[in-house]
Amino acid sequence: MKHIISVLVENKSGVLAKVAGLFSRRGFNIESLAVGPTEDIAISRITLVADAEEHSIEQITKQLYKLINVIKIQELDPANIVERELLLIKVSADSRTRPEILEIVSIFRANIVDVGKKTLMIEITGNNSKVRALEDLLKPFGILELVRTGKIACTRGSKA
Repeated sequence: MKHIISVLVENKSGVLAKVAGLFSRRGFNIESLAVGPTEDIAISRITLVADAEEHSIEQITKQLYKLINVIKIQELDPANIVERELLLIKVSADSRTRPEILEIVSIFRANIVDVGKKTLMIEITGNNSKVRALEDLLKPFGILELVRTGKIACTRGSKA
């Protein structure tokens, strides 16, 4: 089962390596990982997605709390969050295919962020299925490069 875990940590070097290492040592693959500062520059938020059994996630959470730089851990409920990913995708685009690509981009409310003689670079943010759907529609044009962030998520409603 996939679990979305939000970990607030002190914004210090080496903390991300310690958190990722804890998962690695226990043989869990981190499917998605995003980290960045919060509203307090001394604190960073690590959002990760891991595929593990419930009891394994509980054990990892206990181990994470033992790390000195960990402040708070929260497993996020997929029914009560807003989640996003970012995708930058460079596709082949000549004068014949450009109009069709631009139409697809418009439908997905994505943005063209770079235009080359034979390429377009597109930026999209959204949930996993939206990002994947755009990627699938652009494959026939020839994907030259693709960069995708990990999932970021925030709980709905007022701050707890």
